[in-house]
Amino acid sequence: MSGSYRDEMLNRMAQEARRGRLSRREFMAYSVAAGLTASAASGLWTSKIAKAAPQKGGTFKVGLHDGNTSDSHDPGTYQSVGQIQIAHATRSYLTEITPENGLGPDMAEAWSATPDARVWTFELNKNATFHDGRKFTAKDAAASLNFHRGESSTSAAKSLLADVTDIKIDGDHTIHIELGQGSADLPWIMTDYHLVMLPAKDDGSVEWESGIGAGPYKIEKHEPGVVSELVRHEGWHREGAYFDKIEIIVLNDPNARQTALVTGDVHAVTSVDLKTLALLARSPNIEVDNVPSGSAITLPMHCDVAPFNDVNVRQALKYACNRQELVDKILFGTGTVGNDYHVSPGMPYYPDLPQRPYDLDKAKYHLKQAGLTELNVELSAADSVLPGAVDMCVLYSEHAKPAGINIKAVREPNDGYWSDVWLKKPFCFVKWGARPTPDNMFTLAYKDDAAWNESHWQNERFNELLLLAKKELDQERRSAMYREMCELAKDDGGTVLPMFTNFVYARDKSVQHSGNLASSWELDGGRGYHRWWFAS
Repeated sequence: MSGSYRDEMLNRMAQEARRGRLSRREFMAYSVAAGLTASAASGLWTSKIAKAAPQKGGTFKVGLHDGNTSDSHDPGTYQSVGQIQIAHATRSYLTEITPENGLGPDMAEAWSATPDARVWTFELNKNATFHDGRKFTAKDAAASLNFHRGESSTSAAKSLLADVTDIKIDGDHTIHIELGQGSADLPWIMTDYHLVMLPAKDDGSVEWESGIGAGPYKIEKHEPGVVSELVRHEGWHREGAYFDKIEIIVLNDPNARQTALVTGDVHAVTSVDLKTLALLARSPNIEVDNVPSGSAITLPMHCDVAPFNDVNVRQALKYACNRQELVDKILFGTGTVGNDYHVSPGMPYYPDLPQRPYDLDKAKYHLKQAGLTELNVELSAADSVLPGAVDMCVLYSEHAKPAGINIKAVREPNDGYWSDVWLKKPFCFVKWGARPTPDNMFTLAYKDDAAWNESHWQNERFNELLLLAKKELDQERRSAMYREMCELAKDDGGTVLPMFTNFVYARDKSVQHSGNLASSWELDGGRGYHRWWFAS
């Protein structure tokens, strides 16, 4: 066995042992089989596993960005990072994205589908309880999903469940989800941060107002946009939840977040100031987690509002963007260049379409085709969404100016950005979390009738393909459909998508994790609260 292969195998074994999936005896036996002496294997166990094994105890304090005083416990209204993080700390879902970015169980233990993927069966965890001690049952699961369905639903996740025709309860711990057409992605959809499991009321609605859930921690104190104090839910149905308490402090200002981490006032922060990333990384007590992801920066233009209702104006704005310079100067290299379609290189069915260049001549050409020699627009942003968001808009305006495009960067208030600016202003800065599949992303934000169709884009062919791709089980044909959809978004869509960002967050070195991190949201997909622990 080569040394590099052996080292890789030993590292994987160590990770499994730290998670409790490999006993000391098994680790010793496999290590000796890999060529280590018994004494060397014992020393490896002591140094890499025993000392790093999860320990219970302590209060984990987190400095969070993008929290608002208007944030609500209503899962249909979840928008901000603050809401998403608190939801993952206090509530549970049918499935989860694992630290390895696969699909794993949460409130559901197993799932299966009919051959045409039109009926899915979810077997529920029999030991799961809500924070007040009530047992989680199929009635709760059905009500939690139905909350986002129906004509009267105002949930942002309504479009994700539009194909569901019925949810049937089969005993206390089984539900059958019936679809109008097949959906190969349904178990992945169940990871969406809106689709939390909540207690059902007698009338079939759900109890969301109190903040109760079945997650690893329960709420003791909650001041939206300010601070939340949580305590371990001793009836949680899974491994982990090593901290005794969680304190989540909203620190929208990036300097305040970083200062709080360096001074030890918090143990982790969700989004570091990239301008000082190199300096922070040199701190002996700080560990930076730089996780490539499908988290995208979008600049949606309302396609039903002038001047963005002209596709040539939209194309001019896309060609007037120097994407590589934005990645270099705003993200300091912690991201990848986008191409105006919302599928990242790390997602399935990624189509490697020709990269749109920064081309001022083409920008001028499209302005001329729109009957314009000059264009004046406002672009709204707030640094609570991403540190440097306003700077990015200013830099973009400098790119566009030589083409006769004048972009005025408007600094909006941090508090209330999602309620007062996004979906309201016709051209604004947005940061999306990663989504696991193209269908999930397109259904949520690009489908004609989606509540979060942020650009108001309507394209008949795109929507036709979206429905066809959902039920297509032939992977080659499905891939071709997504490719065409990306081409349509790139050339006709109302979104400038300049880049995909890494999730760059930081923690005190006393906070440990397995070494693998989910790339769906900050802090290990929002699940660091129950996956991480304090070193002994």
